[in-house]
Amino acid sequence: MADLSVSPAAATGAAPLERITRRRTRVGLVSGGLGAYWPQFPRLLEQLKESAAFVTARFEEMGCDVADAGFVSDPQEAAVAAERLRVADCDIIVTFLTTYLTSSMVLPVAQRSGAPVLVIDLQPTEAMDHASFDTGRWLAYCGQCPLPEVANVFRRSGIPFRSVSGHLRDENAWRRIRRWIDAAAVRAALRHGRHGLMGHLYPGMLDVSTDMTLVSAQLGGHLEVLEFDDLRVRVNAVTEEEAAERVAQARKVFALDASVNDADLDWAARVSVGLDRLVDDFALDSLAYYHRGLEGEIHERLGAGMILGASLLTARGIPVAGEYELRTSLAMLIADTLGAGGSFTEFQALNFRDGVVEMGHDGPAHLAISSRDPLLRGLGVYHGKRGWGVSVEFDVTHGPVTTFGLGQEADGGYVLVASEGEVVPGPLLEIGNTTSRVDFGVDPGEWTDAWSATGIGHHWTLCTGHRARDLKATAHLLGLDFRLVTGANEL
Repeated sequence: MADLSVSPAAATGAAPLERITRRRTRVGLVSGGLGAYWPQFPRLLEQLKESAAFVTARFEEMGCDVADAGFVSDPQEAAVAAERLRVADCDIIVTFLTTYLTSSMVLPVAQRSGAPVLVIDLQPTEAMDHASFDTGRWLAYCGQCPLPEVANVFRRSGIPFRSVSGHLRDENAWRRIRRWIDAAAVRAALRHGRHGLMGHLYPGMLDVSTDMTLVSAQLGGHLEVLEFDDLRVRVNAVTEEEAAERVAQARKVFALDASVNDADLDWAARVSVGLDRLVDDFALDSLAYYHRGLEGEIHERLGAGMILGASLLTARGIPVAGEYELRTSLAMLIADTLGAGGSFTEFQALNFRDGVVEMGHDGPAHLAISSRDPLLRGLGVYHGKRGWGVSVEFDVTHGPVTTFGLGQEADGGYVLVASEGEVVPGPLLEIGNTTSRVDFGVDPGEWTDAWSATGIGHHWTLCTGHRARDLKATAHLLGLDFRLVTGANEL
């Protein structure tokens, strides 16, 4: 995964924002082989256990907590291992086929552990030395032999199957394994997450409406319903010294446009400090918000003053999305967990002359993926929203990017939607928005039609890197459909 602990404006040398520390991914590991082999080939078991120790060490190098259930040789031992892994509350179970074993030794682990299972078979080296090998030495290389058997039994048992085949020092195999481990980290972030909803729905945005029960049912985690008054009392408690410190931090992290006045910056800083306290007090991992307000009253001013604090939180790993966009704040959390950043975005315009889709938003932004100094610009009015104040403006780092969001079907099921493109240089709006020019390699109008037909909503997240494979693995672990837009609509 990418390192998002760097300065949000890496080119400037600005002080980095301290990233939050998430729960370490918990990997359950069980290794096994057929016990009938051990008396026949005395050296084999020792060699296979050495391979299992190597695999354990690789997972620990990834920063995972490994719950190692040991080496199993028959279905009875597999059942004991399955119980150990169930109690360990793992984010993913890895079953290491070191040699042939029966599917009856793998099925209990998948059925009882309560976590998605990844089956791996990694032979000792890239190829056998055929001239010197006997049966015992060959058996250390046939971990792939039971793989079709296991896949068949999983399918017949209604258990999702996923596997990686390779050899112990095969970096391509380890990249594929790492993709599943990263997906497990997302599963953990969602399963243990606390997601805030503050305010109310943007009037008329029917696509944004989200059933909180479905979030917990399909993704896990807890939804915390908040009032803007929860923020108000915390902002009221901010001291002059705390506000001044936050203003000083903003001046280090952002370039300030001449349009920013001191009063608006001071208010945004106070809201930012209060927002940090709100997140801490409710132990939030993400937040979506909106409040319309009226005639400059306090709730309108709070809603309009959110962008600075929300962007600072997002850069630290606590995504915040405006317009009550819960599904997009969750998509931002997924992207951030994968190390891809993830900024709140929507369509702005299509540029048919240059062949790009222009997208961005006048709301919270992920500062760690800015191509330059993120800019604070003062706005007399936000488009479509009440209030005034400071907003964040920047272009996402040029190069490979992925648009990604959570769509929803008629039956309520979520679908992960993604498309890979490239942010390219060119003219940008200077209106206090995050704005990027994304080239998807096809006609912008045709891409827009294909993207809009997927079930995606009004907003999504723009993240760095080509992440389709990572997101597909994530969807697989979450039990969701995955939809990739690669070109024009067929119609």
